[in-house]
Amino acid sequence: MAELLLSEAERTYIVHGIQQNVRQDGRSREDYRYIELETDFVPHLCGSARVRLSNTDILAGVKAEIGEPSEGSPKEGYLKFFIDCSANATPDFEGRGGEALAEGISSMLENIYLHKSTLDYEKLGIIPGKKCWVLYVDVLILEVGGNLIDAISLAVKAALFNSKIPNLTVVTSELNEAEIELSDDPYDCFRLDVSRAPCIVTLNKVLDKYIVDASLEEETCISSRIILGVQPDGTVTGLKKDGQSGINPTHLIEVTKMGVSIGLELNKKLTKALLEEESMAINPNVKLNTNCGFLR
Repeated sequence: MAELLLSEAERTYIVHGIQQNVRQDGRSREDYRYIELETDFVPHLCGSARVRLSNTDILAGVKAEIGEPSEGSPKEGYLKFFIDCSANATPDFEGRGGEALAEGISSMLENIYLHKSTLDYEKLGIIPGKKCWVLYVDVLILEVGGNLIDAISLAVKAALFNSKIPNLTVVTSELNEAEIELSDDPYDCFRLDVSRAPCIVTLNKVLDKYIVDASLEEETCISSRIILGVQPDGTVTGLKKDGQSGINPTHLIEVTKMGVSIGLELNKKLTKALLEEESMAINPNVKLNTNCGFLR
């Protein structure tokens, strides 16, 4: 993405604030901005969620289709991720500008969800070696206001939590062929257990300090970043380093511990908010405050 144009004085102000642990909007280095979350946003999908992180606006939807399992996992279903970068989100996405970004984020999501402990993929199996559920997770980037990847991961986990997949029956025909009958009852469905699904935490390096949830202005001052997929028990399901600046191995261990600690809290608060939202019949909107706590 093209870099936001800032003067040298503005960059200096941002960098010095980060060094003093007082960012331009008053947050500390480990604080998130407010996050607004709404699930069941698109009724005709199996599950959906919309996340707004300041000016970053993400819509995630899940479609369930019957497909064929992979040869290596004949009893399991799987996820497929597709990222759509709306041209209205930023001028950078006009034409084919968002293709490389979309492919990179899709690959990252597939890698962190590839970990077998993230979901019960056997629950998505139908006929071993022949049929399974394939969940297509479509993510639409509506607006970009910084920290895109973390916001997408929250929307994906919330949409998977919200997903309701139809129950089915496998019937053997007179020709000894298996036939699949889907239930017509919209309430006859099953849910995925997302209690071990990861959230992504991006740690951005500014000089010798690291910050989370960087704004667009702060992203212009970043020399490198570490991206972690963190499960609710602290397991790291994926790690990626971006940027030209190198990272000392000793610092990498410290930064990873910092990311895991933040990921634990983020998963905890997100799960709590989703459960509270589901238990309420009205007003499903919730907010995530700057210290990872949800506010209603």
